[in-house]
Amino acid sequence: MCGIVGYIGRKSAIDILLEGLTSLEYRGYDSSGIAVNIDGKIKLYKAAGKLQNLKDIVDKDYREVSKSTIGIGHIRWATHGAPTVENAHPHSCNCGRLAVVHNGIIENFKELKEKLEKKGCVFRSQTDTETVAHLVAAKFAETKDLTEAVRLATKEIEGAYALCVIHQDVKDTIVATRRNAPLVVGLGEGENFVASDVPALIQYTKKAMYIEDNQIVTLTPDTIDLIDIDKKKVNQKFETLPWEPVALSKMGYKHFMLKEIHEQPDVVRNVLSGKLRAIDEPIVLKEVTLDKEKLKNLSRIQIVACGTSLHAAMVGKYLIEDFCGIAVDVEPSSEYIYRKTITDKNTLVIGVSQSGETADTITAIRQAKSRGSHILIVTNRPDSTMAREADSLVPVNAGIEVSVAATKSYMAQLISFYLLAIYMAEVKGIKDLETLKHELIILPQKIEKILAHKEEIQKCARTFANSKDFIFIARGINFPTALEGALKLKEISYINATGYTAGELKHGPIAMLDESMPVLSILMTGKVYEKMLSNSEEAKARNAKMIALTDSTDSNLYELFDSLIHIPPISEILSPALAVVPLQLLAYYIAEFLGKDVDQPRNLAKSVTVE
Repeated sequence: MCGIVGYIGRKSAIDILLEGLTSLEYRGYDSSGIAVNIDGKIKLYKAAGKLQNLKDIVDKDYREVSKSTIGIGHIRWATHGAPTVENAHPHSCNCGRLAVVHNGIIENFKELKEKLEKKGCVFRSQTDTETVAHLVAAKFAETKDLTEAVRLATKEIEGAYALCVIHQDVKDTIVATRRNAPLVVGLGEGENFVASDVPALIQYTKKAMYIEDNQIVTLTPDTIDLIDIDKKKVNQKFETLPWEPVALSKMGYKHFMLKEIHEQPDVVRNVLSGKLRAIDEPIVLKEVTLDKEKLKNLSRIQIVACGTSLHAAMVGKYLIEDFCGIAVDVEPSSEYIYRKTITDKNTLVIGVSQSGETADTITAIRQAKSRGSHILIVTNRPDSTMAREADSLVPVNAGIEVSVAATKSYMAQLISFYLLAIYMAEVKGIKDLETLKHELIILPQKIEKILAHKEEIQKCARTFANSKDFIFIARGINFPTALEGALKLKEISYINATGYTAGELKHGPIAMLDESMPVLSILMTGKVYEKMLSNSEEAKARNAKMIALTDSTDSNLYELFDSLIHIPPISEILSPALAVVPLQLLAYYIAEFLGKDVDQPRNLAKSVTVE
């Protein structure tokens, strides 16, 4: 959600800023802007809509703007105020000498705004961020020190923020700070960078420092100074970034989403590598510190997550309860944090997040940690806030995911939950898991088989691309798969899609069925196969258009279903990891046929850093 990039050095800043923002487009946004210092004066360029609109505006003034060697940029996902030019970042004070970009939410902006208006500040936008511009400008007028002005301002700000500030009277300085929102500094030679995420930096530097909450960093071309909110010097710790710029290339695919779907076989291999060494050897999870004694004393497990990660968590619940016999609750983080929760030292709380920066989930794990619970994090970002809060960590190793709709990160989370459940079972002394381990090892080949034969999926997508509504049904361990399939379809095609447990179809949703309603049954061979057939018959009797996603070879299915999507045979317990792939492709092809913006669907953000 939103993206920040800043540059200070000796090169022209504009191309670096625009390239950095381009690298952050995957986070989701609806407006953009930059601020640069040209000949001692701050100049703003802003646009609503796509980043290309901003680039077109800058191009008209390129000769002038390219003179600047310092600037900050932003892509905004609207929270306060509509996605307009006036509300786009950067924001400035009344005199126009200062500019600020901001990710997050200023919770007390109304109170701050009232105080600032009484002092003569005139507001031009509906955003919470503009209060920061006026507040920092007021502090700078008092102190004549930009770092001190930011420090004093943050003492009055409540909420979550990552901030970058420049002032035309301090033309060789960027000041940045954060609280409950990610911020990373990139180290160069005669130049330095700041951004909300690594992709904005990766083509320019491999050395980065992650800023912690309430730390303030001051950048010049040759120096980096880091202090805390009490003005104490903080030791700087730079790390080597693990990614290459090629991760941001489509590699010949039409969309990043399609590329990332096709990367899933290798993602599974990467997740298993070093953890599942052989079917007769125990699972190795080095970052998990749950030993036999802790596991024995666990009274319950709570898993908190949002969106796609919540669906992976639901599969995780099924696996852990089935393998280990420990009660598991799964709850959306956004609900968990607003009620009284029962956690203690005998509770394991698992937080799941692709980015590791999901605000609701961060709050949830902090609440649980304050009550003494062991915190285990499943995330694709071991450098994230959640990972740093964790007692134990399961890194999912999916690599960078650019498309807003999660595909390969979901697969990596699923496989991580299989490994975690097996690990916990083995620690408890439970055996006979060799068959599942073997199936995990050959899973990538089965995914590759689906990816090599997509004709049934493409045909189904063409048939149902003009549907207004869609229902997905499943039972047991594949109910979360139905939810995920529906979510993918609605995210990128904007078709109203809903997932149901098949047994609940006749308790209300069946009233919606007629010849215009497609119903997709996840029909995997196993203990719920016959029940799923019965539920599908019920839907067929109401004239619904029926689709089966199945590993069955029963030719009688052609009589019941209008369309069939076949996948390779697989055990029911592992089927969610295979069944989700054709559902991802179905959503992709429907959205493509409809001409939708697959990688950047409207209103959505990749990393939701506000509650």
